[in-house]
Amino acid sequence: MEAIDAQHISEPGLVVLDITAADEATARAVMEDLQQWWATSGIAPVRSEPGVPGVRARVYADVRRPGTMM
Repeated sequence: MEAIDAQHISEPGLVVLDITAADEATARAVMEDLQQWWATSGIAPVRSEPGVPGVRARVYADVRRPGTMM
């Protein structure tokens, strides 16, 4: 994954979440749930690296703002 940009965590309430899961379906399910609770960057591309178990994704969120569930 690329380095975390300072603007993504420039103030309280902004977070960067790195998700690691066994498979793409699980990673996507987690991202869908997160966007119901908080304002997020949405469903991110899921990546896998040869020789490394699981898949990875990165989501940016603002936990001060409600998501679609609120």
